[in-house]
Amino acid sequence: MNLRDQAEAAGASPVLVIVPSGKPQSGELFDSRCADFLGADAIIGATHNSIMTTRAIRDAVLAGSRFLSLPLATNNGRSLLEGDMMTMDPARAELLASRVRPVLERARLVRVTTEAGTDLVCSVEDRSWNLFSGVCENPGVSTSVSFEISVSLVEDRTEGILMLDGSMGYIGRVHTPIKLRYEAGRLVDIEANRSGKQLADYLKTFVDERMFVAGELGIGLNEMAHCTGNSYIEDESAYGTFHVGMGRNIALGGKHYANGHFDLVAFHPDIYIDDAKIMECGELLPRPDA
Repeated sequence: MNLRDQAEAAGASPVLVIVPSGKPQSGELFDSRCADFLGADAIIGATHNSIMTTRAIRDAVLAGSRFLSLPLATNNGRSLLEGDMMTMDPARAELLASRVRPVLERARLVRVTTEAGTDLVCSVEDRSWNLFSGVCENPGVSTSVSFEISVSLVEDRTEGILMLDGSMGYIGRVHTPIKLRYEAGRLVDIEANRSGKQLADYLKTFVDERMFVAGELGIGLNEMAHCTGNSYIEDESAYGTFHVGMGRNIALGGKHYANGHFDLVAFHPDIYIDDAKIMECGELLPRPDA
């Protein structure tokens, strides 16, 4: 309601759309109302769960709307808008991304390793990288308050091990690192420890096998954010982390649809783009080696 009031004060003609949901995510409900978003100059997704990857938002952006993803879900009762992550300078995110942009533009394969045991290889061939820095001044732009570099993954070509030691999206912080195994783009094995059982149970709530597909790879750019499990959007944007987005990726440049999308966040990666190392132990290299 406050956002609507501020929009009116700025001279806009806001329309408030409220979609209730008792399901894990409400994307399918938004998709059933695609027409509500077409023709809007700007859309602010101030929802509990992110709607950024839905068909409704994809179609609206393709039609010329601007979209800002502002998912407000938190696990500690504190408003996302009160957190330090909201003070990150977009220009600083642009500067960090500029270090690696030339390498990303010609990328085919991404390999991620960590001291914890991650060794994951993903194909990004013919996929475009996105920079999300909260700035969407031009028509046809979709962005997020999760400052990050993101790319949709070729849906059947992610292979290897992810040692998940950060957070499990909306579920919260990982208590015990989980060994996850991917084959042909799908999550095929979840270690059955405490956190692993939480993750497996959460995936079952979607009643959708498409949720087991790795749809996105993201690299956090927000130096003011912290991965503590209190806010999934802050967790995934924290500098020094990377994440694998599970489920739908159609609004990120991919081809996969599912009932939801959520991110698995891990710490301190070494990241290689083809033959170039762009990140070492969570730090972007000033001049990636080509």
